[in-house]
Amino acid sequence: MKQILILTLFLSTFSSFTQKKYPDDYFRNPLDIPIILSGTFGELRSNHFHSGVDIKTQGVQGLKVYAVADGYVSRIKVAQYGYGKAIYITHPNGFTTVYGHLSKYADKIQDYIKDIQYKKENYETGNLFFKENQFPVKKGEVIAFSGDTGGSGGPHLHYEIRNTESENVINPLFFGLNPTDTKPPRFQSLKVYPINDDSRVNNQNRSFVLPLKNLGNGKYTVTKISASGDISFGAYVYDQLNDAYNKNGIFSLEMLVNGKRYFYHDVETFSFFESKYINLYTDYPHYKKYKKKYQKTYKEDANKLSTYKGLINNGVINIKNGLNYNIEIIARDYNNNKSSITFSVTGKESNTIFSKPKDSTDYKIVASKFHKFSEENVTVAFPKNTFYNNLYLDFDVNNGVAKVHNPTIPLDKNFTLTFNVSKYSDAEKQQMYIANVDNVKYPRYQFTRKKDSTFYTTTKTLGKYALKTDNQKPKINLLYFKDQQWISKLKTLKVKISDVGSGIKNYSAFIDGEWILMEYNHKKRILTYNFNDKKLVGSKHIFKIVVSDNVGNTNTLSATFFKKQVN
Repeated sequence: MKQILILTLFLSTFSSFTQKKYPDDYFRNPLDIPIILSGTFGELRSNHFHSGVDIKTQGVQGLKVYAVADGYVSRIKVAQYGYGKAIYITHPNGFTTVYGHLSKYADKIQDYIKDIQYKKENYETGNLFFKENQFPVKKGEVIAFSGDTGGSGGPHLHYEIRNTESENVINPLFFGLNPTDTKPPRFQSLKVYPINDDSRVNNQNRSFVLPLKNLGNGKYTVTKISASGDISFGAYVYDQLNDAYNKNGIFSLEMLVNGKRYFYHDVETFSFFESKYINLYTDYPHYKKYKKKYQKTYKEDANKLSTYKGLINNGVINIKNGLNYNIEIIARDYNNNKSSITFSVTGKESNTIFSKPKDSTDYKIVASKFHKFSEENVTVAFPKNTFYNNLYLDFDVNNGVAKVHNPTIPLDKNFTLTFNVSKYSDAEKQQMYIANVDNVKYPRYQFTRKKDSTFYTTTKTLGKYALKTDNQKPKINLLYFKDQQWISKLKTLKVKISDVGSGIKNYSAFIDGEWILMEYNHKKRILTYNFNDKKLVGSKHIFKIVVSDNVGNTNTLSATFFKKQVN
């Protein structure tokens, strides 16, 4: 009896410890408005899992962003893309919070950052690191204002919580952030996968989508299927929170076979390094073709995600002749609202023989080895372990277009693509660049390194590439004012820039010969200068802007404006 009591106390203590792994009452909310999410933690993004939550800001910019607890500003970064303007606060409890896509920082920080930008004559600051005594903050202190900078699709606050030591990201909902969510996830479709050549599903040896029937109340089913050998599944599913129409990611996906868990995956925490394995967690070829992300209920051998728990046979079900298998696939959100697909699989041997065409080309890839191949004026080089699996590479050059396999195969590393350009003149080479031409109408510039006789680029995307020429200068247009105009009432100076071809590389702007900070909204292609940055002397001023594209075509615009100083 005494032993049972001790065991009970131990289990109770252990349960309490696991529940308190993350403090749920230490951090306040970063905004003073109802918390409604447009993006959830671990959501499936392009080539990565979402590392935080996206909090709606009621469609506007400029809301006060608060320090969620005492700490100090440990890092700031201003970037054109990514998180845009971001701030990192380190807290004494072992966690760091991150706030992204900001419009500006609190005054004392903003002045410091702007001073650096003017000294560097560059909008982007790179990573700036700070000591504890430089910018200490108190819980509830305004540290910044919400915005839409960087790779943002609209005004919102990107909010992250990281383990300070490991920098692993953790789901902020574990820390007391509590958006209203009473809705279960919604399954859209289910896909079945024969795992190897001997597997059969409904007398087929290919993956296909199973028609889904919605029974209501979060219950779904599919028609009974027959199979033999190793099979598994993939779910196309999303979650929707209250007060928002956004299709968000789920928290966990689970598969039970005859009541026994075969597969489980959740997004409690992960490292940035492993986020790339999303392309093995999902059905990457299907996504590249149809833009739908199926989450597979089995784990690829090369997949090193730490987010799986308690897998049996990596989630692969071995279907034996004459046996019945009751399958339940369960999707949950963080609040444990759940939906499930239940169905049965009958083990039935198939006599159907499939004769697949032999996969063979002149370019065999052994994933663990380095490979280098050449065709005409193009060379491709793959470091070892660029590919997750062995394969025969489809590589040829036709009318100047290099086809490097197809973009439905995910890669773990960059490969190098090199074009021999010795036949071109120096003038021609100056205006040329390497582009991805999978979309013929919209070639996509690849960062091109140029040597005397070769151009090369590195990329993780297979597909079609070619040399392109850009001989057009960027375009520059004044907004809301004209040359020789009085603009005393304007608080900002705006210019629209654009480029057809290689794209904008850089720009510099000046008033009366002095460099000014213009912030570039690349989504609207608008540059903005705030007149509060510098006090102008006199009323007549010369504005000049120089814009260059990625091959060096440059355009310059100058304009005279008149402005009275307002005290």
